[in-house]
Amino acid sequence: MNNQDIASIRGIIRGNRRWDLIFAVAGFLALTVGVLAFVTLFGQMVINGWERLNPDFFTSFPSRRAANAGILSAWVGSLLVMLVTALSAVPLGVAAGVYLEEYAPKNLVTDIIEINVTNLAGVPSIVYGLLALGVFVYMFGFGQSVLTAGLTLGLLILPVIIVATREALRAIPVHVREGAYGCGATQWQVVSDHLVPYATPGIMTGVIIGLSRAIGETAPIITIGALTFIAFLPASPISSTAPFINFDWLWSGFTVMPIQMFNWTSRPEEAFQQNAAAAGLILVLMTLLMNALAIWLRYRLRKSIAW
Repeated sequence: MNNQDIASIRGIIRGNRRWDLIFAVAGFLALTVGVLAFVTLFGQMVINGWERLNPDFFTSFPSRRAANAGILSAWVGSLLVMLVTALSAVPLGVAAGVYLEEYAPKNLVTDIIEINVTNLAGVPSIVYGLLALGVFVYMFGFGQSVLTAGLTLGLLILPVIIVATREALRAIPVHVREGAYGCGATQWQVVSDHLVPYATPGIMTGVIIGLSRAIGETAPIITIGALTFIAFLPASPISSTAPFINFDWLWSGFTVMPIQMFNWTSRPEEAFQQNAAAAGLILVLMTLLMNALAIWLRYRLRKSIAW
C-alpha cells in the first residue's frame, strides 16, 4: 500500500468522524429540546397544581366547587380499567408473540399477520375507540362500562406487547436453543423453560410501556362513552362472602384521570385549571413510576439469569 492509498484512507476516516460528530451534536440538541420541553411543562404543572395536592384531593369526588373537587372516582376508575387492560392484553399478547416467533409456519398468511400486527401498533387510538363502540358497546352489549374500557385499551396495546415479545425472543442467543435441543428437550420445553424466562425482562419492559401509554389515553375512552362527571365508585372487586370475588364492578360506569382533566380544563375558572394541573402532575408521576418499575424489573430479572 503506497502513501497515496494511506492518505485516501485517512481522508475517509476523517470524513466519517466528521459526520459522526455532526450526527452526535444533532442528536444531543434534539434530546436537549425534548428534555427542556418536558421539564418546562412539568414545572408549570407543579407550580400550578402544587397547592391542591393534599389528602382531600385524593379522597374527594368531583364537585362543581373547585375547592371541594377531587380525583377519587378518577384514580379508582383508572386502576380498575388498567386491571382489565392488563388481564386481557398481557396473556394474549405474550402468547401471540411466542406463537408467531416460535411456532407459526413461515408462509404468506404468517407474513400478512406480521405486517398487520406491526401496522396496528401505529394506528391512531381513536380508531380503536370506534371499533370498540361498534363491537363491545353495541354488538356484545357490554355498554359504557369498565369492561368495555379495559378491553378497548387492551386492543390498543396488544400490538405493542406482541412486538416486544417477539423482539425479546429474537435477542436470545441461538446457542440457548441449540443447547436445549441438543439435550433432548421438546419445543415446548425449550420455549417454556428457556426462551420465555430469558425473554421475560424484555417482555416486562414492553408490557409496562404499553400500560403507560394506555393509562394516558383519552380519545378511545371518550368514544365509548366514559362519564365526565361521576360522584360514585364502582363496586369493590373483593366481596366479604364466598367466593370473595365480585364482578359487578365490570359493568359499572366509570371515569379515568385523563377524562377528569379534560372536564376541568374545559371550565374557564382558574381554580379548575389548578385542579387539572394537579391531576396532570399525578398522572405524569404514575407514568414515570410505571417506567421506573419496568427498568427495575428488567435489571433484576437480567441479574437473575445466567447465560
